[in-house]
Amino acid sequence: MLGIIIIVISLILDGILTNYLPFLVNNLSLFTPLFTLVSISLLYPYYRKRERYFFIMIFITGIVYDLFYTNLLFFNGLLFLLIAYISKVIYRNYEIDYLKLIIYIILVITIYESLTGIILFIFNLVPVTISKVIYKISHSLILNIIYSELIYLTLNILPKKYKKISIN
Repeated sequence: MLGIIIIVISLILDGILTNYLPFLVNNLSLFTPLFTLVSISLLYPYYRKRERYFFIMIFITGIVYDLFYTNLLFFNGLLFLLIAYISKVIYRNYEIDYLKLIIYIILVITIYESLTGIILFIFNLVPVTISKVIYKISHSLILNIIYSELIYLTLNILPKKYKKISIN
């Protein structure tokens, strides 16, 4: 339940901030919110015992994200699944703390934006250049790292009775 609440809040914040921090192909914003992606990458430890439910929830989140924001059905559904799998591998092999979280979010955003740029370039949906992809990655890091630290802090402060799903 906690994961669904965080994802819904992130989807809403993505929509609100996308309207106030517009991202157009020729006029890139200084801050590009990817809060839903950040939330997906932080929620895996709370679903370790229910991985199947986690991956289904992430795929549905990707489809909803596609319907609201990108109009490319199943595009983000599959990319979010890939990010969820990367999260699973990272959380199983490394202990995440505040400093490693920054590196982890940089890695997730770089992979997501790079794959998005490559797919858009291959299918020629939008004119994409390497400089635009690098610009978008670099300008989405600050806002999303701050958001990830706030979510991570919030999840660590919550008492166990509200988490419902153990981290172990």
